[in-house]
Amino acid sequence: MALSEAPALAVSTVIFTLRPDSTGCMKLALALVKRIRKPFQGQWALPGGPLGVNEDLSDAASRNLFETTGLQPRYLEQLYAFGSLDRSPGSNIKDRVVSIVYWALVGSDEAAEAIESENVSWFWADELDKLAFDHNLIVEYALWRLRNKLEYSRLAHGFLGERFTLAQLREVYEAVLGRELDPGNFRRMVEANGAVVATGERLEGTRHRPPQLYRYDSSIDLTDQGPLRNSTNKQEKKK
Repeated sequence: MALSEAPALAVSTVIFTLRPDSTGCMKLALALVKRIRKPFQGQWALPGGPLGVNEDLSDAASRNLFETTGLQPRYLEQLYAFGSLDRSPGSNIKDRVVSIVYWALVGSDEAAEAIESENVSWFWADELDKLAFDHNLIVEYALWRLRNKLEYSRLAHGFLGERFTLAQLREVYEAVLGRELDPGNFRRMVEANGAVVATGERLEGTRHRPPQLYRYDSSIDLTDQGPLRNSTNKQEKKK
């Protein structure tokens, strides 16, 4: 392939949030857009588009999120580059596109205010039908990364407010991991990792003894990004 025929570069974003199901339990969801042109016209896909000539990669990812949902991410991280030759079967090799994919976290309260339309909707992350291109693979990889990082980081904060109860924190873990957790074991795990500290306040308006409120230690980053921490986590500081 000649240099003049180099692949186009695009940025896509996997947008995760927690939403209540029909029983009121929180489940992991992501935003998808319906394609209005070929290829894969009429199929659901991850939000994305071409990278602007003067646009930073993370800015393009944030723009995708805002244009799709009207929201700003609490956390944004580059996931992977996807560029296999068969990403779009039947397309001319000259139309090849390499996608730089980001994943973003949006709080539940904010997600409730997100834009939805005939062509933009939320779907349960573990219950997806066939998506356009290789987007099922992208979502699968993003889920794997999210679930693994949840175990050793404070990524759960990306789904929570500044203050929360241990029950609310456990609900995030259960929604992301897709399984129930023992409350006692979970409390011991949280107390052992030292990332969560008590605020000295309690949740008001409950029928029983008000539960204690906690917050994350702000001196600890959501994830350890090493030398890239300033650029990777700048979106968190914008919220």
